[in-house]
Amino acid sequence: MNQNLLQNQFNNRKTKQFQSITRRFLLCIFMFGIFYTHLFANPFHTKQKYLNQIPIKSQHKKPIITIISDNEFTELTDFLVPYGILKRADISELYAIAPVSGKVQLFPALSVEVETSFDAFDKEHPEGADIVIVPALHNSQNPIILKWLKKQNEMGATFIGICDGVWTLAYSGLLDRREATGHWYAKDKLIKTFPNTNWTKNKRYVHDDRMITTSGVTASIPISLALIETLVGKKKATETAVLYGVESWDPNHNSDKFEFKWNHYLLATKNYLSFWNHETIGIPIYEGIDEVSLALVADAYARTYRSDVTSIASQTKQIKSKSGLSIYPDITNPESDGINVKVLIPKDGKSYSLLKETYDTIQKRYGETTMEFVALQMEFPFP
Repeated sequence: MNQNLLQNQFNNRKTKQFQSITRRFLLCIFMFGIFYTHLFANPFHTKQKYLNQIPIKSQHKKPIITIISDNEFTELTDFLVPYGILKRADISELYAIAPVSGKVQLFPALSVEVETSFDAFDKEHPEGADIVIVPALHNSQNPIILKWLKKQNEMGATFIGICDGVWTLAYSGLLDRREATGHWYAKDKLIKTFPNTNWTKNKRYVHDDRMITTSGVTASIPISLALIETLVGKKKATETAVLYGVESWDPNHNSDKFEFKWNHYLLATKNYLSFWNHETIGIPIYEGIDEVSLALVADAYARTYRSDVTSIASQTKQIKSKSGLSIYPDITNPESDGINVKVLIPKDGKSYSLLKETYDTIQKRYGETTMEFVALQMEFPFP
């Protein structure tokens, strides 16, 4: 009898132990389910992609991405930054294109050679591009460009309008009844000119269906990284961001902080009219120079209204950048007397850090108000 009682007690104890283990196991599964749902299904989680899915044509092994330009005045940073970042990431077939192949004058400084015309691209890819990046163009109503954009839209392309590139998209009719953003300074005029578009603020970029638009100039950096993340994943985007010294590419932005005050207007007028006090900033260019760093530094100096930026090389032929773009030297005599200051772009420098250093140098050289004036133009989150 005692033996049976002991056996029953032993069996009961084993049963309770088994039940306890089972409950713990089920609890672990339940907790893992909550964690998994939170990680992958919660749209507000930090690992959520910042852009929506972008359709890629089935015949393309890699996305076909074009960055368009106009031969006369295409914004420097809007054009070179996405080209350099995307080319270095090597996630797509990337094309720099223009209405006519040849020299493209960038604004406010530098010029490059664009080897592919619209017609040449269309012959090579009659099915169209997957993604078309539109930088700010001096002539935002160029009929050749508007016609080409409409054709790409009919073939299902996704568009990214960087900074005032949104004007070109808007004039093409592609932003009608869409949510969009743009450079803070252009906000009121955009609202007045294109009332059928829902113009929003406080976002570095906005994605509505096949239309992506960004705020001013330096938003070209986060949108390029966000595009990489959407196309191939967070790991590649993070690796690329590290190369440029960028810590975050989320869309959050306080556009209300950007405003020209009376002292900025006064300073701009003073700097512009004091032509005898202007300086020429010479930037030596060399084979393999990082075009992203070059663009950001040159753009910043050129917007002081106190300095003009010119590229220097010891040869007349074009210089190939790190991503293979051909850059024209403005001056082929490095010892020219017309250069007041030389600014070097280090081979191993991180672009975002170099831009911050450039702002510091501008502040020391030309004053805090000039530095603020430049940061406001480039919509850099400095103020």
